[in-house]
Amino acid sequence: MAVVESSIELTVVVPCYNEEENIEPLLIELETALRATGKTFEIIYVDDCSTDQSLRRLCDAAKRRPHLRILKHTRNLGESAAIFSGYEVARGAIVFSMDADLQNDPADIPKFLEGLKEADAVCGVRARRQDSLTKKLSSRIANKVRALLLKDNIHDAGCTYRAIRREALAQLIAFRGLHRFIPTILRCHGFRVTEIPVNHRPRTRGYSKYGIGNRLWVGILDIIGMMWYRKRHFPPHRAVEIDVERL
Repeated sequence: MAVVESSIELTVVVPCYNEEENIEPLLIELETALRATGKTFEIIYVDDCSTDQSLRRLCDAAKRRPHLRILKHTRNLGESAAIFSGYEVARGAIVFSMDADLQNDPADIPKFLEGLKEADAVCGVRARRQDSLTKKLSSRIANKVRALLLKDNIHDAGCTYRAIRREALAQLIAFRGLHRFIPTILRCHGFRVTEIPVNHRPRTRGYSKYGIGNRLWVGILDIIGMMWYRKRHFPPHRAVEIDVERL
């Protein structure tokens, strides 16, 4: 993932699948929060082949917003792919990711920026989950299994509300389920990763795309893959340049 020169300071990547009712409300909240930082910004929506009017509404919104960019997948590839696609074209020095369903609160953006003063990545932890019992139960089980096997000290792997320095994104590799393991991969490569509590709001429009079938069991299999990756990856700081004048 190449690092490009840009005057943009903040990028927000929003993966989107069938969220037509949430697009305009989230854009308004995001713009308010981002403008309050005093930093230059862009917002990138990645439409994962929505079957509703999401793409049309995004295009209409972009006509009035030069800071809004839209990517569209050629086929439905899932949340991890949508986040990664946004990361690939992000121009901001700091790159956020967040859900499109209004459950993540843009008002938390200053907290992430504060955390980045002493970290390379800041990950949100939903202190009070506003989800269905099924979602909360499956996440709780997956997080306990993850803690047992990976011991990576990540407390809410399913929360994709994060802020990461763009140079750290170069270490990520594309695979399904990536979004649950980004903090683990970054720590493997020597980056400083911290967590902060974030506000989590109930979904009021649209519907969840996750359940036990596509969250719990797949997540556990991915944990096994991550155990392999941690044993096989190249360690950080593995080479030093030789100063021949001192030999």
